[in-house]
Amino acid sequence: MIEVKNITKVYKTGNVEFKALDGVSFTVKDGEFVAIMGPSGSGKSTLMHILGALDSPTQGTYFLDGKDVSTLSDDELADIRRDKIGFVFQSFNLLPRTTVLRNVMLPLVYGGVDVKERENRAKKALFLAGLDEGHFLNLSNQLSGGQIQRVAIARALVNEPSLILADEPTGNLDSKTSEIVLATFQKLNKELGRTIILITHEQEIAEHADRILFIKDGLLEEKNRHVKRIANYHQHKIAK
Repeated sequence: MIEVKNITKVYKTGNVEFKALDGVSFTVKDGEFVAIMGPSGSGKSTLMHILGALDSPTQGTYFLDGKDVSTLSDDELADIRRDKIGFVFQSFNLLPRTTVLRNVMLPLVYGGVDVKERENRAKKALFLAGLDEGHFLNLSNQLSGGQIQRVAIARALVNEPSLILADEPTGNLDSKTSEIVLATFQKLNKELGRTIILITHEQEIAEHADRILFIKDGLLEEKNRHVKRIANYHQHKIAK
């Protein structure tokens, strides 16, 4: 699904250059659950922005489903983000005074989907993310942190993307709630075959994935380190 070849990203401020990524290369197969792990300032967020078609590399190529994303126009990048990629962020990015159901329906408005279909697809995504139907009409600011993050996961799923990018998705959650959210990602990957890339700075969080890529100072230090996945999603009651 993903092939990154010698990606370099350089930021310039006046005459000063900063190389955030320095010749990064790796692949991700369809249906994999991969964690990209590194400390603050390592380049992992820059890499996530490139993978999410939110930024372009200075040099190198990025192929998603066989298409060279690094050469696309702004309109084509917008189409990629809408149709192929679902984003889950640490800060949730939900509308606080809007119902759970409407928050999840929102991305479909931009795709021209009719109201009834939007509602059906939003409900399906919420069930997949493990949220109980009793919360669908709650305002998002009436939910717990874990429930809010699962709404954010549902919003990422509603366009049926081929890739889910999760940027520090447990950063604002306590350890117990983090386990439930990570179990949701595992369920989506193992049972539904979703490709997931998880960005984190924590080893314990990264070990919920099948594979860890380590990045430091813009360099990929160790590729394809396989881990024994923490199979915790059976330990939590995830709604069907």
